[in-house]
Amino acid sequence: MNIANTVNLENYWMPFTANRQFKKAPRLLASAEGVYYHDVDGNKVLDGTAGLWCVNAGHGRKSIAQAVERQLMTLDFAPSFQMGHPVAFQFAERLAELAPGEDGKKLDKIFYTGSGSESVDTALKIAIAYQRAIGQGTRTRVIGRERGYHGVGFGGISVGGLVNNRRVFPQLPGVDHLRHTHDIEKNAFTKGGLPAHGAELADDLERLVALHGSETIAAVIVEPVAGSTGVLLPPKGYLERLRAIADKHGILVIFDEVISGFGRLGTPFAVDYFGVTPDIITTAKGLTNGVVPMGAVFTSSKVHDALMHGPESAIELFHGYTYSGHPVACAAGLATLEVYEKEGLLTRAAEIAQHWEDAVYTIKGHKNVIDIRTIGLVAGIELAPRGASVGARAYDVFVDCFNRGLLIRVTGDIIALSPPLTIEKSEINDIVSMLVEAIDRAD
Repeated sequence: MNIANTVNLENYWMPFTANRQFKKAPRLLASAEGVYYHDVDGNKVLDGTAGLWCVNAGHGRKSIAQAVERQLMTLDFAPSFQMGHPVAFQFAERLAELAPGEDGKKLDKIFYTGSGSESVDTALKIAIAYQRAIGQGTRTRVIGRERGYHGVGFGGISVGGLVNNRRVFPQLPGVDHLRHTHDIEKNAFTKGGLPAHGAELADDLERLVALHGSETIAAVIVEPVAGSTGVLLPPKGYLERLRAIADKHGILVIFDEVISGFGRLGTPFAVDYFGVTPDIITTAKGLTNGVVPMGAVFTSSKVHDALMHGPESAIELFHGYTYSGHPVACAAGLATLEVYEKEGLLTRAAEIAQHWEDAVYTIKGHKNVIDIRTIGLVAGIELAPRGASVGARAYDVFVDCFNRGLLIRVTGDIIALSPPLTIEKSEINDIVSMLVEAIDRAD
């Protein structure tokens, strides 16, 4: 099939991909089922990335599609300002039951958004509004982390630490960043657990407190596991140390769980995996299995209740979106949670994590592989850059893999893998086999 005769490649801006690159190596997906895509030529493509970290239950789930159809025929849209609809409340109740956190600190108050980027900007606004509500109105500064990714809203790119995302666009004032935790020299090829070195990097928050004053800092936001920047794992004790420092200075902690939420680490949330409870978490992606765009922010009662005061007729938080709590998205989310529960998918990654790690670690020793990082059903394989052409080697591997039937994700020279949670061990072996061959072929 001649792709150029099938679709118009001229008018669509591919996200993060120049049109000339797109035309040089066309990648058009036409259908999907289970853990496979099919391209426009009918070739099977094994999905090594769960779409974009989001199709946790696999593609083509009929029960989710049927729930969406029923909802469309019942109530296709309803405004969420000063009113609601039953499905939004039902979904919130189910999410609250699943919410992480121990008694008294359970993150069971839900604010709906339309995406991970919206969830991040919402969480930042809630944190600042909370500080003001408790009489700490000088706390308007937010702290992110180098090499963090928090979406592409102005708040997200401001607290994010990806240089190319930040170069073109102005950032919010009053933002600073912790140092990142990525240290290949000390932690390369850490197998069977978290990196041993780097917990002291959490002390960087103390440095920023000394620089700006704790009375100016509202919140610190980090990904428990940084996904889009290359599967960067927190060193042992790092998150605990960060939580303790934040508590000491009255700073809220936000975990960005857009990627790590809904079973990716073998627990419902990374909060459950690490046993460290923040004040707010952001979610999206696996929330609806990627079927309908949606996000949700989970907060503690402490944060929620501080904002719910004043005259009954007054608006407590001047924030929201047209599509917050969209009925079709909520229906998709409810059906997704049913699939997760019925098939035990929120903990399945823990059952196959050892096979996953062992399989991925067979890549160690192959040409240009300088580090491997795994946790749950996530892996990062870091390649040495090709001279000054950072990212070129991994991109060649990406194209080679796709042409031979495997979808991976690359950021710089790091290959990221995060297949659907339904993947079988034989399919894991297929992913690794195809990836190894592509790595060996790359110059």
